[in-house]
Amino acid sequence: MAAPTPRTTTTTLQFFVPPKDDAPAYQSINAQVETGIRDRNFTLESHEVKIENLRGNEESDQATLDTTGFQLFNHPAKHTSFANDTEIHEQYYPESIELIKKLTGASRVVLFDHTIRRRRPGEIDSSPDKRQPVSQTHIDQTPKSAVDRVHRHLPAEDVPELLKHRFQIINLWRPINHKASDWPLTLCDFRSVDPAKDVLPVALVYPDRRGETYGVKYNANQRWTYFSDVSPDELILIKCFDSVQDGSVALFTPHTAFSDPLTPKGAPLRESIELRALVFYD
Repeated sequence: MAAPTPRTTTTTLQFFVPPKDDAPAYQSINAQVETGIRDRNFTLESHEVKIENLRGNEESDQATLDTTGFQLFNHPAKHTSFANDTEIHEQYYPESIELIKKLTGASRVVLFDHTIRRRRPGEIDSSPDKRQPVSQTHIDQTPKSAVDRVHRHLPAEDVPELLKHRFQIINLWRPINHKASDWPLTLCDFRSVDPAKDVLPVALVYPDRRGETYGVKYNANQRWTYFSDVSPDELILIKCFDSVQDGSVALFTPHTAFSDPLTPKGAPLRESIELRALVFYD
C-alpha cells in the first residue's frame, strides 16, 4: 500500500522588505548578463513557513478563484511540445483562450504574454530563454498595472466599455513534460492576507516604460498552500487582479516557487509554462 500523501511541508520563503527610506520600490526588468542580478532598491528576508498540501481536496470548494484566488483543474492540453514561441502562439494560445472562457464564464479573453521556466541549477537567469522558477513571494499585477494592461493590449475604442464591467488578470500555469514535483508552486489563500498591510507596489522598470507588481511582506497569519505533483494534464488558474473590490471575492494570489524537502530524490527538474490573460465579463 502506498504511503499517504503528507498534509504539510516546511520550507523557507523569500519575502519583500520595503526600502528603508520609504522611497517607492523599484526593480529593473533587465538582468546583468554575467550575474543575473537585477537593479533594485528593496531587500528580501527569509522566513520558515509551513505549507499545506491541498492534494486530495481538488474536487472540493476549498480552493476556488473567488475564495482563495486560485483553482486547480484537470484538463489535458492539445498542444504539448512547447518547442517555440510561434507554435505556442498559433496552437496553445487559441485552445487556452477557449479553456479560460469555459472555466470562468468570461465573454472575452486576451492573452498578452507567456513565460516558459526550466529549472537549471547553476545557470544564470539573465534572458527570456533562460527563465527559472521565481523564488520570491509576489503578485504579478497591481490595480494600476491591470488597467494599464487593458489600455496597452486592447483596441482603444473598446477600452471604455470594457472598463465598465468586471475584468480580471489570470495566469494559467501548467507543468511541461512531467509532474512538477521539483520546485513546485505555493499559493497563499487570499482569505489569510491583509491587503492593506501585506503587499506594496514595486515598479518594474523596462527600457521604454514602467510596469508594476506587488511585493509580499511576511505575515504569520498567511496560509500558504500547494498541490503536490501537479501533472502536465493539470493546470492552475492564478488570479492576479479582480476589478470587483467590494470584499466579496479574492483580489489576488501571492505565490512563488519553493524548494520542497519532500521532493523525491532524482525527480525531474521543474519545467512549466504560464500564460497571462486579460479576462472580461459582460
